[in-house]
Amino acid sequence: MAVIAGKVVAGPHVRAACKRHLQDLEMAEARGLVWDPAAVKRVVGYFRDILTVEIEDTADDGAVTSRAVPFVLQPWQTFIVGSLFGWKRSDGLRRFRRAYVEAGKGSGKSPLAAGVGHYMLTALGKLRAEIYSAATDKDQAAILFRDAVAMWQRSPQLHKRLLPSGVNPVWQLTDTARSSFYKPISSDKRGKSGIRPFCALVDEIHEHPNNEVIEMLRAGTKGNQDALIFEITNSGFDRKSVCFSEHEYSIRVAHGEAENDAWFAYVCALDEGDDPFEDEACWPKANPTLGVTIQPQFIREQVNEAKGMPSKEAMVRRLHFCEWTDSVTAAFSRGALELVFGEVDADALTERGYPCFGGLDLSRANDLTAFTLTWLLDKTVDKWRFASRTWFWTPKDTLQERAKADRAPYPLWIEKKFMEAVPGRRIGYGWVADALGKICATYQPVSIGCDQYGLENLREQMTDRGLSLPCVVHPQGFQKRIISETRGKAETGAEEIYLWMPDSINKLEAAIIEERIVIEKNPAQTMCLAGVIYESNRTGHRMFAKDKATNRIDGAVSLAMSIGIATCSGGEKKPKKYQLFFM
Repeated sequence: MAVIAGKVVAGPHVRAACKRHLQDLEMAEARGLVWDPAAVKRVVGYFRDILTVEIEDTADDGAVTSRAVPFVLQPWQTFIVGSLFGWKRSDGLRRFRRAYVEAGKGSGKSPLAAGVGHYMLTALGKLRAEIYSAATDKDQAAILFRDAVAMWQRSPQLHKRLLPSGVNPVWQLTDTARSSFYKPISSDKRGKSGIRPFCALVDEIHEHPNNEVIEMLRAGTKGNQDALIFEITNSGFDRKSVCFSEHEYSIRVAHGEAENDAWFAYVCALDEGDDPFEDEACWPKANPTLGVTIQPQFIREQVNEAKGMPSKEAMVRRLHFCEWTDSVTAAFSRGALELVFGEVDADALTERGYPCFGGLDLSRANDLTAFTLTWLLDKTVDKWRFASRTWFWTPKDTLQERAKADRAPYPLWIEKKFMEAVPGRRIGYGWVADALGKICATYQPVSIGCDQYGLENLREQMTDRGLSLPCVVHPQGFQKRIISETRGKAETGAEEIYLWMPDSINKLEAAIIEERIVIEKNPAQTMCLAGVIYESNRTGHRMFAKDKATNRIDGAVSLAMSIGIATCSGGEKKPKKYQLFFM
């Protein structure tokens, strides 16, 4: 509540995670979930009474000494472990089987994870529990495990219960009474196929070159419905990495854009517009234990050095402010999109005589097919206002596998009628022709911009069905198409009007930024727009980069084409009453 009310400084994705928690409390019974406050109290008490952390004291003469203190969880840590062990399913098993935590360096992620491992080893009564500190190599895996060993060494209760294997270093802690153990593991371990983790603690995901470790662990948890994979990391820089995939998916789960009751997400980040090099007030958003495990003076020193050494700036932004630092950035921020999503009454707009224009992105083997209609509303200071609605179709026979690959809840979206499943392994052009015919018969678009890909096949299907749709080629990439030479200028004469994607994208972006468009709220379209990444050519013109996109972007492409077609037509034309069906 304090985060939602603004009493605690937190970033956008943490605020979303807190909002998700409160909404789940309201809907728990209907969704088959149970909130267990006693379980929360128990795990928080375990950390305080059984575990310790080490802190440093600096004397007046500068001498530094360390001492162990009870592991009293900070509020953000309490939210994490409370969520993991307080939320349960109606059958009594824990709700969350995956957890992704991304926070600034020095926030105390590793001790938190090590403590979670001890709790699952000793406090849940599990027989033959296998607890792993996991990483891509044994040295990295041992880092988190050393925190667990230090906790064991300082705890009389754990020291009495767990037996060590190895001396300097200890390489395993064993609970002989329950035939359980806690040890590090890496992807280069021989015989790793036989592991069955009850808890896997995966450190520094941003350093993993692939998903081998996570898939190894997931395979081992298939037979255990109460197992937990707990991932902790700093922000990274490789947007093709497994970490960025987990990062993006966690954000979507937190914001309700992806449905996954078994996935817990806690992603620290700054808000759009925050400048951590100029405003220290935003620092707690990425450093939730600021002033406790990491001091403002240390970060201040890092920032001052980065200001004087540009080569250090990216590292400071990544490690201390949770900024993914490669040059690729999302085309549309979530904040900007939320301001333009709303309800679009297509029937009412058509009845009132507003002209509409279409954009069609035909699917290839596994893409979505997206069709957008954009209505021109009115002009304000020579700028159009728009309303847009998008229809989505996807092959039914490959739905489950693509939902898993895309990490998108396609079955749920189909159930809620945000998209439609088409029988077969791919969407046939005949089916698309029929669907377009029905939509266009109702809304009578002036013209429809289409990708050249597949358009000839679509036209054949339309002809076979006696359909006549006003389809025109909207060039993709950086190609231009002259569609008009008749609009005059008093000074220079005729002006050529081009139809091309960079111009359509610029107009869409301006409409979103200036809040001159209402986009029908649809999670599929949210996914598409949030996943768009720009790429530029040598002249600075921008395109949607499908190979760099974080999600499917077909809906964004169809929306941009519809905006381009609408604005190039100028809104002077009214819908044609063309005959759609011929005998």
